[in-house]
Amino acid sequence: MKYILDTHALIWFLSGDPQLSTRARYLMDDSANELLISVASLWEMAVKVSIGKLNLNQPFEKLFPEQLENNSIEILGITIDHLNAACNLPFHHRDPFDRLIIAQAEIEQMSFIGADTIFDRYGVQRHW
Repeated sequence: MKYILDTHALIWFLSGDPQLSTRARYLMDDSANELLISVASLWEMAVKVSIGKLNLNQPFEKLFPEQLENNSIEILGITIDHLNAACNLPFHHRDPFDRLIIAQAEIEQMSFIGADTIFDRYGVQRHW
């Protein structure tokens, strides 16, 4: 099955953080599942690192290419279809990065791995 990861799910998975649910870790560890991370999530993390809101255990430029490859996590680019869908979403969620991830999950027909229950309002299948 294909899953798009929320930003925090990826961070907690890579750091071994106990905040990642047992179910999410199971799905992310299962090699039969296809995991994707939106380039929007990578951008969000880069912004947070640059303003000091996110500290990583390795430099951003080393951590993500290496860990994405080691964990077989693909990067999902942003298309016009994703942006069109994001433009038409109701404003249950105000975060632009999350809105784009919701749109990508809808357009690509993927389930979502993340703790944010607001995603449920959009009809995206969320696992946590």
